[in-house]
Amino acid sequence: MQGKKVLIADDEPDIQELLAYALEKDGYEVITAADGEETLRKAQKHQPDIILLDIMMPKADGITICRTLRQDKAFAETIILILTARSEEYSEVAGFDAGADDYVTKPVKIRSLLSRMEALQRRSVKPNPAAMQVGPFVIDRDKYLITHGNTEIKLPRKEFELLFLLASHRNKVLTRERIFEEIWGKDVIVVDRTIDVHIRRIRIKIGEQYIQTVKGVGYKFMVEEVSS
Repeated sequence: MQGKKVLIADDEPDIQELLAYALEKDGYEVITAADGEETLRKAQKHQPDIILLDIMMPKADGITICRTLRQDKAFAETIILILTARSEEYSEVAGFDAGADDYVTKPVKIRSLLSRMEALQRRSVKPNPAAMQVGPFVIDRDKYLITHGNTEIKLPRKEFELLFLLASHRNKVLTRERIFEEIWGKDVIVVDRTIDVHIRRIRIKIGEQYIQTVKGVGYKFMVEEVSS
């Protein structure tokens, strides 16, 4: 991945050094930050393609930083991986809920990390079809924008991709397995509640009635078909 820029945000010098060495050897340009404030400052300055974000940092934790970055349009397509020494499910869900693309537990296995980073980058290269009218919504994949009448609805990247996938197959059930594969890919490991968290957040923003849960199977985007 020659030329890709990575920001490593971690307050442990040994981990910074290990990750920086491995990533630079693999062709990445590396920037480092040791606390939350420095992370935000360097992210704004350098506009990295990927951010490795430790959860436990001084001055601002990784979850807060991730949520703050996702609220900025400049970071809508930035790949964010959460680094955590904790393996509890709530930590993983909190990271995805804040807009992270994946998480990596410490101690970090370098080959696994590089593989995940490459998989996420492959999945981020997608075609940009024209805006799609689905029920009362116009979903523009090129602009990552949803409009409902005169109202613009902003979603983090993963939520947008999930909504776009469901809307592209409106009134059809998509299994949880297919959704995981389409949105996160086979190489990315996510916890079972990840889809549920994303669906819940989408429903809050677009309305409860549009996404139906098909118990034991998956989800369906429900809209009335308009005959011409």
